[in-house]
Amino acid sequence: MTGKADGTGTARSRRALVAGSVGNFIEWYEFGVYGYFATIIAANFFAPAGASDLEALVKTYASFALAFFFRPLGAAVFGRLGDRIGRRPLLILVVLLMSAATALIGVLPTYDTIGAAAPWLLTLVRILQGLSAGGEFGGAVSLMTEFAPDRKRGLYGSWQSFTVALGLLGGAGAAAVMATLLTEADLKAWGWRIPFLLAVPLGALALWLRLRLEETPSFTNRETQVKPSAGETARAILLGIARLMGWSAAGYTFLVVMPSYLQTTLNATFQQALIATVVANLGFALAIIPAGMLSDRYGRRVVMTTGAALIVVLALPLMNVLQDPGGSLTLKAAAVFVAGAVVGLMAGPGPAMLAEMFPTNVRYTGLGLAYSLSNAVFSGSAGLIITQLIKNTGDADIPAYYVMATCLISTAALLTLRGTAHTERLRP
Repeated sequence: MTGKADGTGTARSRRALVAGSVGNFIEWYEFGVYGYFATIIAANFFAPAGASDLEALVKTYASFALAFFFRPLGAAVFGRLGDRIGRRPLLILVVLLMSAATALIGVLPTYDTIGAAAPWLLTLVRILQGLSAGGEFGGAVSLMTEFAPDRKRGLYGSWQSFTVALGLLGGAGAAAVMATLLTEADLKAWGWRIPFLLAVPLGALALWLRLRLEETPSFTNRETQVKPSAGETARAILLGIARLMGWSAAGYTFLVVMPSYLQTTLNATFQQALIATVVANLGFALAIIPAGMLSDRYGRRVVMTTGAALIVVLALPLMNVLQDPGGSLTLKAAAVFVAGAVVGLMAGPGPAMLAEMFPTNVRYTGLGLAYSLSNAVFSGSAGLIITQLIKNTGDADIPAYYVMATCLISTAALLTLRGTAHTERLRP
């Protein structure tokens, strides 16, 4: 059952949209901040005397990836509970855990203070974030799409992806402000902590919004619905992973890993890398909502397949533009903007596409697992894989090859989508 067309139904749908979005913003704001400050975090937590900068960065991304690999566990645990006791209570719990873990990073002691315990403490906090983030996506997307009016699931679901862009832009903005206001020494010593501590007021706002939520109509009526077999659910999850892997890989390569790649491989300054990433995220953000709306009109398959196929064709030329030392700044800005926008074509319809793959009784768990497993393998490992392969091979085109391979697989999987799924009600 979808949201009602009357005023009350519309108001409930909009509350669900805002409450679902705000937790997702916090999640991706933190992951963005961590990615943008990766080189500084590496120096503070993973660089004992004698360690190289690249070695420390690899260890930082290993911690980054580890948190992603705990997302599927969070998706399974919180998703199972969310499918049994409701979307609302679990979304309240995960936003509390997520906000607390993010703020904790802002007060952790560094390697110079407590030695080898510092990277372990950071990794433990990242694990807690991974668990809570794993429970966030499935609940938020279930909430948004189950309250969405008919023929607007693509639009409503796209707000989940849009707040990814807002969160990454917020993280980039916070990092840029700190880099502008502080000296390099102060930024490395303590300034990097401030963006993480902002999770406290953000978490308080998210908690207030989610406490005002109602349970979704679909979940309320779940007792009359047929639960699919474990085999059917597992197959749907695997198919969902294949459909998402290009979005996961390209999104993190172009939107999060890019700052460190530009600094360590192309010798850009911290400020230049941040500006490039902000431009890429602007392209991403501007494409998401229109892509969701287009998928409500023309179908998820058309829009998402177009995005994946474009990345296969454009990734290497765009990367070569960035690598050209004589290239104009305008052309390079256009390249990263286009890269972000093409990822947005997949990200806009993606949440609704996943929600339509699973019935109500397993929707929170199923779409949460598909998304978190895809992100664990193809997003969380992107920085580690790309950095290590560049270190081993010296090939600066590694990021392009990585996103091309994953998007090629996603293109094939997306072609199996039913062209009329966007016109039908959510599976009961």
